[in-house]
Amino acid sequence: MAAMSIDETTFNTALDRHRRELHVHCYRMLGSFDEAEDALQDAFLRAWKARESFAGGEGLRAWLYKIATNVCLDSLRAKKRRAPTQGEIPWLQPYPDRLLDEVAPSEEEPDAVVVARETIELTYIAVIQLLPARQRAVLVLRDVLEWSAVETAEILDLSVPAANSALQRARATLSERLPQHDAERAELSADEQRLLQGFIATHESGDWAAAAELMREDIRVSMPPLTEVHNGREAMRPLIAKATAMGEWRLVATRANRLPCAASYLRRPGDTVFRAFKLDVLRASDGQIAEIMTFGSKLFGAFGLPDELADVARS
Repeated sequence: MAAMSIDETTFNTALDRHRRELHVHCYRMLGSFDEAEDALQDAFLRAWKARESFAGGEGLRAWLYKIATNVCLDSLRAKKRRAPTQGEIPWLQPYPDRLLDEVAPSEEEPDAVVVARETIELTYIAVIQLLPARQRAVLVLRDVLEWSAVETAEILDLSVPAANSALQRARATLSERLPQHDAERAELSADEQRLLQGFIATHESGDWAAAAELMREDIRVSMPPLTEVHNGREAMRPLIAKATAMGEWRLVATRANRLPCAASYLRRPGDTVFRAFKLDVLRASDGQIAEIMTFGSKLFGAFGLPDELADVARS
């Protein structure tokens, strides 16, 4: 098939149509919002440099996915990153739902993939980071993007039997490590909305008794990039006491990875404004909070959140 000649404006317009879904793809591969952004920029640069080799037609999306996937694999090899066998994934970051909602089929791009909850939840993203890089790539291409074994093997320069074998091993790991729960819904359930509002109210008030009622006895709390984990309701008591002593809090409801999320602002003693402090992503189970994953304030902008809040009294 003959190569095509394409001008920069036309080519960049084509790239922009696929930008968000490719960013989500890189995020799944790398587990980090920031690293996904770097990988996407690298992929688009490689695509631009190799544009004369692109044959044109309807194959642009698959061509870009091949480039982006290989950029991610190169990045993982360069970092020589190994996920811990125990504890948390230090590089894990949340992904704003407002950006996930930009990925959807349209008349122009009917093949775009709706970002299903079950393939973007933080637990899923964390577990696939435990997979060897090629197994991870095969799993995402086959089970998330629903590409055929032949297409997947071609992208990764593998034989079809090798790709199928990698997929089988990856699925086995997920089956062992992923909690079983309803992950098909895109919208928050009534329980999730109730728990998020309860979390916000008790965090702002420092009411330990009310906060404890929202939590499962075996609640799990993690704080990437720290690898420590706090297990059990009683482990939360000193965390809440410490937070209360830090100053006054205001929380804003948002969503990350199709899960309820609270953006926390802290006004320390003597300060005049509430400043961005952390993001708490909640996972619910059986009507209670089963897990809290706490992240810093670096991604507030990506969530469309300001760095500061005015002092607005709660009614």
